[in-house]
Amino acid sequence: MDNIYIFMIAALAILAIADLVVGVSNDAVNFLNSAIGSKAVTFRTVMIVASVGIAFGALSSSGMMEVARKGIFDPSQFYFNEIMIIFMAVMITDIILLDIFNSLGMPTSTTVSIVFELLGAAVVMSIIKISNNSDSLLQLGEYINTDKATEIILGILLSVFIAFSVGAIIQLITRVLLTFDFQKKASWIAAVFGGIAVSAISYFIIIKGLKGADILPPAFSSWANENLLQFLGANFIVWTILSWVSHAVLKQNIYRLVIILGTFALAMAFAGNDLVNFIGVPMAAYNSFGAWSGSGILPEAFSMEQLAEKVPTQPILLLIAGLIMVLTLWFSKKARRVVKTSVDLSRQDEVKERFKPNWVSQNLVRLVIIANTGVNKILPAPIRNRINKSFTPVLMTSTKAIDAPAFDMVRAAVNLVVASVLISIATGLKLPLSTTYVTFMVAMGTSLADRAWGAESAVYRVAGVLNVIGGWFLTAFSAFTAAGIFAYLMYLGGNIAIIGLFILAIAMLVRNYIATKKSNKEAQIEEDLRKAESHTISGIIEESADNIAKTILRTNKIYTGTLKGLAKNKVSSLKKSRGTVEKLNDEIDELRNNIFYFIKNLEETSVRGSNFYIEILGYLEDITQSLEYIAKSSYKHVNNNHKPLRFTQIKDLQEIDNKLSEFLQETATAFNDRNYMRIEALLGKKDELYGQVTDKIQKQVERTRSEESSPKNTTLYFGLLLETKDLIEEILNLLDLYNSEHKRS
Repeated sequence: MDNIYIFMIAALAILAIADLVVGVSNDAVNFLNSAIGSKAVTFRTVMIVASVGIAFGALSSSGMMEVARKGIFDPSQFYFNEIMIIFMAVMITDIILLDIFNSLGMPTSTTVSIVFELLGAAVVMSIIKISNNSDSLLQLGEYINTDKATEIILGILLSVFIAFSVGAIIQLITRVLLTFDFQKKASWIAAVFGGIAVSAISYFIIIKGLKGADILPPAFSSWANENLLQFLGANFIVWTILSWVSHAVLKQNIYRLVIILGTFALAMAFAGNDLVNFIGVPMAAYNSFGAWSGSGILPEAFSMEQLAEKVPTQPILLLIAGLIMVLTLWFSKKARRVVKTSVDLSRQDEVKERFKPNWVSQNLVRLVIIANTGVNKILPAPIRNRINKSFTPVLMTSTKAIDAPAFDMVRAAVNLVVASVLISIATGLKLPLSTTYVTFMVAMGTSLADRAWGAESAVYRVAGVLNVIGGWFLTAFSAFTAAGIFAYLMYLGGNIAIIGLFILAIAMLVRNYIATKKSNKEAQIEEDLRKAESHTISGIIEESADNIAKTILRTNKIYTGTLKGLAKNKVSSLKKSRGTVEKLNDEIDELRNNIFYFIKNLEETSVRGSNFYIEILGYLEDITQSLEYIAKSSYKHVNNNHKPLRFTQIKDLQEIDNKLSEFLQETATAFNDRNYMRIEALLGKKDELYGQVTDKIQKQVERTRSEESSPKNTTLYFGLLLETKDLIEEILNLLDLYNSEHKRS
């Protein structure tokens, strides 16, 4: 019997490591989005600063361990075997839940997940005990620490509103004072901003962060806390002077310094506040096992009241946990996907919107527009003009969109300062505040105040925020329900259920890892189409070559995949081809949406480049429409269980595919190699390609008159041949256009 508990401790240790990995992948958005979005420093510098912050924060998280042991339930009401089931159910649920959200690229709250998992597993175990003792469910309050649980949950939910509101207000005031042209403001203004920002950040680092790590002398920490105003005042004076020297004398960017310090502070806050989410439960289980193993009492009779006592922390374990977090930060691709979601929703300029508008987002935006119109009518014209002038954007110096920051350094600094202050206050009160909620909602609040959500993007961005917040509520419900179900299954199934659920969790992690790795490889092979950024006709020709090559290769893949799916009568293959066409179509739509900005950036002498670019997009759109018909009609035919194509029809289509595939490969190679002289030879194959399709159409006419018996089959086959002919014509027209323009330039 003892062996199962040794297994559970080993399993919890493995789950703790896995939870650190998936947890950091999710929470990297908390401290990386501002620095990455503003591009104030290089990505490598951001990662180094964040890594050092995590290392310091891991050593200062000791006080938060109390939440996992006694914050949600009363440990004295449970026996050792019951506590171990609760802890095991919590960790298995946490692993599965966070990994699913990471795979979707959606930031969720590790704090909410761990709190509701503890609550769900403890409630189910309490109900089991009450049922076994024939007691009343009204006694549930004796098992669950309802006051503390309610305080934690309300604090988490309230943080959403507070973070959004404070972020919006501070950003609005800051932008009105500094404007988008903040670099040209007087040195004393930058110095005051630096003094306030660095004072706020340093207060957290020195008092709230390093205090837990026992690095500072206790006397200094005590004096600073007792004389808070003097400490903050002295900090403000010192940092304002240093900021002025840095900005005016040394000509250094003070906003960049604030972003670096803020990233360090927020990474430290993350590790200090959230480390309990990943290793608090396994450490509590280890302490429980240590107390029981030497007692000589049966596990179902050993009361866990010892967990209510303060347990000394183990710095070595905290340091190891911090090291795992740092390594994950550097190597996790899922972390970068989650960061991208947050940065794109905050972006000042246009971006490919990931979320689709819904009824709620549309009506919210409409209400805000009405409210804004009302406020503008009340405000005096001079004040309104002064505010509007402050929000006049400054053109980015970079000509390449990929090099342009998502937002400027002022907003990034405000994000970091506000989030650090709010999180440090919660950490000081021993509340496991959701760092994800705070940082995300601060970023969304500053985006709104900064007018990043304009008429062109507001409904999409608001829909995205609502999707993320909806995911948070789903996290709470899923965590509570799943942990409760797992605890019940372990109670019923005993050792077999415990081992089985552990294997299930590991299997899901491995499966998701393999699937993510596979999708990343496919994404590298099948790169997205790139927006035109050149100002000259020669540059447009060069950039368009890449898009044409990618589209041709994907056309070949889609066409061949569809015909193979038809030949094997496989719905899954045809569904995949249909999805690939839709993705290609979305990318071309995005290129068309960028036409306005493209034309605005063209040089006066290269206006004819706009006509060339628009015609290329037209042909690319025609190609995707033909592919869409081929893929959708094939999928519909097979999905409706109509008669499969006849062997002779499949053979004819394969002959067309072989010839067309060879032609498309040569075309893609010509564009990739910039071998434009090859286009003439490719255009010379027009009659051969047309002739082959025309011949197959004639054969089918003869078959229909003599032997064909399926109207649906015939309709599909003729549709495929005619659309293939259109597809060839569109590709040849594209080649002809490109060839003519290349010769002219």
